[in-house]
Amino acid sequence: MKARYGVLAGLFLLSTITYLDRVCMNVVSKYVKSDLHLDNEQFGWILGAFSLSYALFEIPTGSLGDRIGPRRVLTRVVLWWSAFTALTGTAFTFLYLLIVRFLFGIGEAGAYPNASIVIARWFPAVEVGRAQSVIWAAGRLGGALTPLLVIPLVHWAGWRWAFALLGLTGVLWALGWYIWFRDEPSEQPGIRAEEVREIESGRNLKQSDHRIPWTTIIRNPDLWALMLMCHLFFYGSYFFTNWSSVYFQEGRGMSEDQTKNFISLSYFLGAIGCLVGGTLSDVLTKRYGLKIGRRVVGVGGLGLSSLFFLLAGLTTDNQMAGYYLAICVLMKDLALPVAFAVCVDIGQRNAGTVTGSMNFAGQLGGFFITILFGTIVQHTNNFNYPLFMIAGCLLVSALLWLRIDPTKTVAIK
Repeated sequence: MKARYGVLAGLFLLSTITYLDRVCMNVVSKYVKSDLHLDNEQFGWILGAFSLSYALFEIPTGSLGDRIGPRRVLTRVVLWWSAFTALTGTAFTFLYLLIVRFLFGIGEAGAYPNASIVIARWFPAVEVGRAQSVIWAAGRLGGALTPLLVIPLVHWAGWRWAFALLGLTGVLWALGWYIWFRDEPSEQPGIRAEEVREIESGRNLKQSDHRIPWTTIIRNPDLWALMLMCHLFFYGSYFFTNWSSVYFQEGRGMSEDQTKNFISLSYFLGAIGCLVGGTLSDVLTKRYGLKIGRRVVGVGGLGLSSLFFLLAGLTTDNQMAGYYLAICVLMKDLALPVAFAVCVDIGQRNAGTVTGSMNFAGQLGGFFITILFGTIVQHTNNFNYPLFMIAGCLLVSALLWLRIDPTKTVAIK
């Protein structure tokens, strides 16, 4: 097996653990809300604290990875968030949990930008889309496994111990990664010389001074289009990450088992969407060029997801709503690895910084929808109003792909 596929396996595990830790709060929401006496608006702020800190630290952590390498940064990232995952289970007040989840978000910030740095350094350009699809499929697999693993664990040991055990899993990954991985293929023990030549001749990297490019971010309209696309895209993503359990149980009157099954189905279909989207984009890129290869998947996936969000909000059939929402994840996640592949396309040696910029905007979208969903539901008692808003956001996000040009390299100044 080629060494780079071993690296991809490590990133696969990273992404799986990331979503196990991230989705756990959604899955145990009713237990946390009951123990800490939280309403949906308060719980929205708990969930939003993660998204806000994640957003604020995305660009600095991505830029740090560009400068000192993803080996050290990913080790620090995973150790930090694992500690605060475990500490989540020690919360007994609203304020304490708010602070812990904010600090948890600081830890997770930079995970995917630094994974993109690894891909930029370790994979030829023609394999970038597929490599990104594997990472994001792993995240969806983690989301699918979360209710299947965590709910039985909660029934056995309580929700607090679930967070402690997930934190321990992350620590084990971080130690293994630091011992084994090297930032450059040529530095990796055991790699064959011909694979190093294959990677280095096929990747698309240029030298950079790795400064945080605030001037570029502010003045570059192409990067703004990418960031706005991701911002609106994540309105859909964070509904599933944070609120789907509450929506199914409180909004649709489903049992815990029904909720578990629909959440798992959604993320399982999302894993398929990621694999298909990244592979399809690379195939189209080879045949029709980078611009068409990236845009077609982005427009199509997000446009169809918008339609199914609308259908889910309109139907009175609870089971159909669950299936429509699962299809939403399948459709929107076609575009997810493509968005991160574009960051590698245009960022090159600044892939971490560009990915951090895009993900910063996306996480702000996650923060806004998390707060808005809880507030709207608390004051209207209607769980479908936010779905109509999300459908509109995804439609605009799909159209923004027509403005995104993956052939234009972002010049860091």
